[in-house]
Amino acid sequence: METIWFLLWGVLWGAYFMLDGFDLGAGILMHFLGKEETDRKKIINSIGPFWDGNEVWLITAGGVTFAAFPGAYATMFSALYSALMLILFALILRGSGIALRGEVGKESYRAFWDWMFMVGSFVAALLFGVAFANLFKGIPIDANGVFQGNLFTLLNPYGMVGGILFLTFFILHGAIWLAFKTDGEFQSRVIKLIPKTWIILAILSVGFLTMTAGFTNLYDNYMKSPVLFVLPLITIVCLILIGIFIMKSDWKKAWFAGSGYIMSATLFGVVGMYPGLIISSINPAYSRTIENCASSPLTLWIMLIVAIIFIPLVVFYQAWAYRLFKGKVSHDEEGY
Repeated sequence: METIWFLLWGVLWGAYFMLDGFDLGAGILMHFLGKEETDRKKIINSIGPFWDGNEVWLITAGGVTFAAFPGAYATMFSALYSALMLILFALILRGSGIALRGEVGKESYRAFWDWMFMVGSFVAALLFGVAFANLFKGIPIDANGVFQGNLFTLLNPYGMVGGILFLTFFILHGAIWLAFKTDGEFQSRVIKLIPKTWIILAILSVGFLTMTAGFTNLYDNYMKSPVLFVLPLITIVCLILIGIFIMKSDWKKAWFAGSGYIMSATLFGVVGMYPGLIISSINPAYSRTIENCASSPLTLWIMLIVAIIFIPLVVFYQAWAYRLFKGKVSHDEEGY
């Protein structure tokens, strides 16, 4: 049961990055592409029906961490407290930006909240990458799970490359979404950005996979079971497919290929960590693993039954919402 929940934990994080990633990316592009209020309205309206539903997966992933692996949850909110609090504040800022930008008719008021939306999206995307790269690398925790470092400890070369990798992917994912959901001159500006961003992502992906061999022990599990190399292979194939679909201007398929990329990349790291949840860089014996952090078998069984019932309902609801709002957006729609 511990292994099942470990894999489900990874899948839920991958689902969050896959879905919330594109609206984080759209937010980052707010002032780069939103030259006029009509452009910014298109960006907001393209993610408006979806962004809050996408964040359900963040709550689910966090809830699973708390309920299935409470020991790891406690250590995580000690070791990564500063980073996680900054992510929380960033998510509050971006949500406030979307909700409040239209409350007052003044341009300066809208501009302020649009900047908050962009800054919140940028900080959250960057720090998610920094946090997960450090989980892959290992964090200096002692035998009691106490973090022996500070925020700057997390801003190491591997952590920063992970943060920039996440940031670049989210920007690409968001740009592809905007190309899919808009048309006209605004879409043309979005399309010009996409190939350059894909090239940067490809370079960063190769660099991150190479650095992973030197900074982490993730490949140990892959060397023990070579069949697991299918995960980084899928990641590379999805990256290539993104490029192919970009050249064909098939934005829908490019978006799905991007979703496959981030899901397989997340699982690549999670499977490499197994059975560790929070790896200690001081001494591997201090690591928080599925064996020493898991809830009781009864709790895990009850959670599994609940997950089997409710996760398909969430998927069905979100699929319905995406189908309902599947058309192109315009700047004059009601709402934001």
